[in-house]
Amino acid sequence: MYDWLLGGVENYAADRRECEKLLQIAPSSKLLARNNRAFLQRVVRVLAQDYGIRQFIDHGSGLPTQDNVHQIAQRTDPQARVVYIDNDPSVLAHGRAALEENDNTLVLNADMRHTDHIMRHPEVRQLIDFTQPVAALFVSVLHCLPDEDRPGELVRRVAEYLAPGSFLVVCQLVSHRADVRRQVTELMQAATRGHWGRVREQHEVRAFFGDWDILEPGLVDVTQWHSGDGVARSQGEEWAEWGGVARL
Repeated sequence: MYDWLLGGVENYAADRRECEKLLQIAPSSKLLARNNRAFLQRVVRVLAQDYGIRQFIDHGSGLPTQDNVHQIAQRTDPQARVVYIDNDPSVLAHGRAALEENDNTLVLNADMRHTDHIMRHPEVRQLIDFTQPVAALFVSVLHCLPDEDRPGELVRRVAEYLAPGSFLVVCQLVSHRADVRRQVTELMQAATRGHWGRVREQHEVRAFFGDWDILEPGLVDVTQWHSGDGVARSQGEEWAEWGGVARL
């Protein structure tokens, strides 16, 4: 669905049908997807260029699309290393084919909730040096987890593996409108046969960050995070992608 909203071709009829339903509830969904992708690209570029981060772990990475994490990071340093985490068979097949000739990337078949398995995996350990700073990305993915999976605890578990000077990038779908939260959550629960979480409120996402040091401009609508010319300033009034970047 995300690929279709971005204007991609790696999607199926079922995805397109559900996207049309989503657009009836939240007409700004295509704009939101583009803005979210632009945020991912900006945050990786800023962390690589301004903070010297050379290691990235992308949780729930989804299908490879335009300008992926490794492409952005490796423009700053060709030796930058990226691990993509996903358990979708389509993602794994497409991702591994696309990254076959890039020795500094890994697509790992894993459920992002299984932190110990991921962080101790031999292939991850071969690529990522956990004595050095790492950027752990949770971009537009925590709304896929229900409350019983405790997404905030997941982020904190990952943080325990990271060296001082590491970063956590967290954002998810939020809405101040109860009807949008309910309707989108019900649609996605049905479309994924229960493999989804919910649209949350800003205060719930803020709690994911605990007392960590949050980079300026703080926790915001992601269009406001280091945005430059050409970035839409509004995601629509129904909902937004909301979060920020914390430094350990």
